[in-house]
Amino acid sequence: MTSLDKNKINIIINFGDYMKFKIFVVYLIIISLAGIIMTVKDKSAAGKGKWRIPEKTLMLTGLFGAALPMLITMKLIRHKTKHLKFMLGLPLEIVLHIGLTVLYFKLR
Repeated sequence: MTSLDKNKINIIINFGDYMKFKIFVVYLIIISLAGIIMTVKDKSAAGKGKWRIPEKTLMLTGLFGAALPMLITMKLIRHKTKHLKFMLGLPLEIVLHIGLTVLYFKLR
């Protein structure tokens, strides 16, 4: 295999990594927006005595990648800031996300 062939293979591999990264970023944007919308909707429903989004659903959305934007949103709109489950749970999820990211890049 020539040097040119190896370069072509590396470009293809790098393009594949780039596409995976792009898909991951789009996923994070979508899950983050969903988490923010759910948090704001739950806050609105709380003030009106309407149906609320279950806490389990909010926490799972954070676990799936929206923990940081949800925590920021909760602090900004003062929603669930007295609930230990969220004020400890979401930061722990953020630490988990950071740990998994570091692990992923170390194992590559």
